[in-house]
Amino acid sequence: MRRPTFGYARPAALAPLLLGALLAGAGLTGCSDEPEATSALTVRVLVRDINIREEGVDCAGTGPYLFIHNRAAYRVVDGDGETLTDGKLPPGTSVRTFQEDLEVARIPTYCEFAIPVRVPERDRYRLVIDDRAPIDLTANNDEGPALVAVVPS
Repeated sequence: MRRPTFGYARPAALAPLLLGALLAGAGLTGCSDEPEATSALTVRVLVRDINIREEGVDCAGTGPYLFIHNRAAYRVVDGDGETLTDGKLPPGTSVRTFQEDLEVARIPTYCEFAIPVRVPERDRYRLVIDDRAPIDLTANNDEGPALVAVVPS
């Protein structure tokens, strides 16, 4: 003899629906598929190699900083070492070491690299170039939102 259902679904028929609802609910409260918000800023690396060059020309690090050059692999990492963004360095540009006019074409310069990036908000940022030791980055908004490294620090 069959039991009347009085218009309600049978328990066996409800099981797949309840399981689906539970899994859907777990997805809503678990991991989010939305990407973390990021901010556009510039990573500025100033290589204090004091090389004699013309101001405003393409350059690369010299001496012990030869690894800092156009197309060198870089990573911006957070304080835990998690990679936030990576890529290849753009060409550097020579900037004068001091403001005094020496009245000559070639002057003591530093090599500056400006890398546009998008990174999430973190308490600490570091720059890794060519898998070398991380270089601390400091927030500096003098010329727009930037993270700055001076090598050597």
